[in-house]
Amino acid sequence: MTTLAKALKEYLLYLRVEKGAAPATLDAYRLDLQRFIKAMGEEAPADSLEYQGIVTYLGQLVELGYAPSSLKRVVAAIKGLSGFMERDGITAHNVAGILKMPKVPAHLPATLSIEQISELLDQPFELTPLGMRNKAILELLYGCGMRVSELTSLGRAECNLNEGLIRVFGKGSKERMVPIGGTALAALVAYLNEARGLLHTKKVTAPPEDSAVFLNARGQRLSRQGVFLVVVEYGERVGLTNLHPHSLRHSYATHLLEGGGDLRSIQQLLGHATISTTQIYTHVGRSHLREEYLSCHPRAKMR
Repeated sequence: MTTLAKALKEYLLYLRVEKGAAPATLDAYRLDLQRFIKAMGEEAPADSLEYQGIVTYLGQLVELGYAPSSLKRVVAAIKGLSGFMERDGITAHNVAGILKMPKVPAHLPATLSIEQISELLDQPFELTPLGMRNKAILELLYGCGMRVSELTSLGRAECNLNEGLIRVFGKGSKERMVPIGGTALAALVAYLNEARGLLHTKKVTAPPEDSAVFLNARGQRLSRQGVFLVVVEYGERVGLTNLHPHSLRHSYATHLLEGGGDLRSIQQLLGHATISTTQIYTHVGRSHLREEYLSCHPRAKMR
């Protein structure tokens, strides 16, 4: 007899080894499914799982105030586990197969104007190892549209600066090549040539990180939280409160689209699995066009 707890363990191993799921995805699924399994009974037989029990559990999450996006993630996790148990012969049926995904209200990504980006990136940066590192971080987040996890996992071997290309490993360890040029390339070259080595030689108890591009003050690989704090600090310096690293990625995509970029090309640059994910930026583009019309057309404001 396979218990629900054992089935979950096997499913998470399957996601990590066979599907190559990203660490963040694994952590989210693990947490959601551990809560679900605890509610269903960890030692309960896997084949005792019933559709009505799942529906009741999801109803409890709604009553607890779960956001639609969080609820959608939980449903996806449960459907994935149930489907795996059927395919692996643990259960005879995929009892969660008929669950419908909750609808999540569409929202436009937060973006910065080109003027705000200029204020952020052209502000004075300290001519210190950390100051040069922070300049490179902000330039890459906007200049390459990288996710924070992609930035922190970036290795020196992935940076072909002579060709102006960076090999990025995105969600699910999917690889893509991203061009880098202009101020982003200049900032990265300056950091690698003049600053990184000074951070790398910091005297710490743990050995210094050899492969990582971005290091913290102790010579270790910079964390996601470290990047977040850099973005917040430099955003506040120019009056951009609550600035999030992902806003720079959104701004990168939006400005490419507004500049005439092809949607398929932007999809590849962002590492989106489907074009539907990238298409949200067309709504941002339409908003931009409307603003341009209202501000420029001589009769747009006439009553």
